[in-house]
Amino acid sequence: MPTSDSGMPDFDAIIALGSNLGEKAANIARAIELLTEGGDIRLVRRSRDYRTAPWGKTDQDWFANACIAVSTRLSPHELLARCQGVEERMGRARGEKWGPRVIDLDVLVWRDLVSSEPDLTLPHPHLTERAFVLAPLADIAADLCVRGRSIEDWLAAIDTSGVVLLA
Repeated sequence: MPTSDSGMPDFDAIIALGSNLGEKAANIARAIELLTEGGDIRLVRRSRDYRTAPWGKTDQDWFANACIAVSTRLSPHELLARCQGVEERMGRARGEKWGPRVIDLDVLVWRDLVSSEPDLTLPHPHLTERAFVLAPLADIAADLCVRGRSIEDWLAAIDTSGVVLLA
């Protein structure tokens, strides 16, 4: 994993992005633009976009998924609020769990913080179970250790048949 001269990771947080309504890849790109437009969140690395099968609620269109590593001075809760603000600006309607969405942003990790609060659990409680998160995450942080294993190891241990690079 790329690190700074001090040996620390060169990012503060990793965010997962997903969309299955409208121009999916364009929605992800727009969300990244909106997230970083103020200058207090800086994009460090971006994964490739992946086409993924729906998860949880399977009777809906396919998703585009990606992950980004960012540098920021925002706190984890401030970053979460910014992500939710981007979702709102892009017209996300919160309704059906795992249902269709124009954009979904999830804070996956915040440095090495382990925390469980009602509104934010870090690392994300399901990140090691979902190929649609692990495949793009492996693009940008394959060596990142979560719950005692690298992202690369977690990815190798699950079914990735519904995850393909988006052309």
